[in-house]
Amino acid sequence: MTSKNTMEKENWIEQINKTTNDFKKTFESLTDDQMNWKPNKQTWSIAQNIDHLIVINKSYFPILNSIRQGNYKTPFIGKFNFITNFLGKSLLKAVQPTTKKKTKTFPIWEPTQNTELTDILNEFEKHQEDLKLQIENSGDLLKKETVISSPANKNIVYKLKTAFDIIVTHEQRHLEQAKEVLKIMSK
Repeated sequence: MTSKNTMEKENWIEQINKTTNDFKKTFESLTDDQMNWKPNKQTWSIAQNIDHLIVINKSYFPILNSIRQGNYKTPFIGKFNFITNFLGKSLLKAVQPTTKKKTKTFPIWEPTQNTELTDILNEFEKHQEDLKLQIENSGDLLKKETVISSPANKNIVYKLKTAFDIIVTHEQRHLEQAKEVLKIMSK
């Protein structure tokens, strides 16, 4: 019998594969100049959207490593199930691709600003493999219903399962944002 955690892991990995393929299929024919093109100073380029995903996803890896090494300390606020559920659901709702309201990201998750990004799709594809490996290796942590804090703010706590839900959903959101930039560029 397949456990719920195994099914969830398979769903996340399937979604990561789909998102990776969608990014490649949509943007692989673009030049570096096109990938770095911005319609205005406030809008991220396609490359910056992708870089942002790499930056944010990688920020979870040290937390997972710290948990596995036994030296992660869940913040006190993380001991309250109703808080972790509320914060997790709120964040997941905020990163839905259908949510049109733009939110300002935390400074640690800002994409590269000064230099042009090159070969970002290949870097993203490699990163996605690392992300899938992190998820694959987290079965024991999911089973324990491990609670983590956001890499950007120790007072924002949620279950690891919710973190993975947020990550894969957030990638879809930025795929849609990058497609919007492409649409503007094509006009």
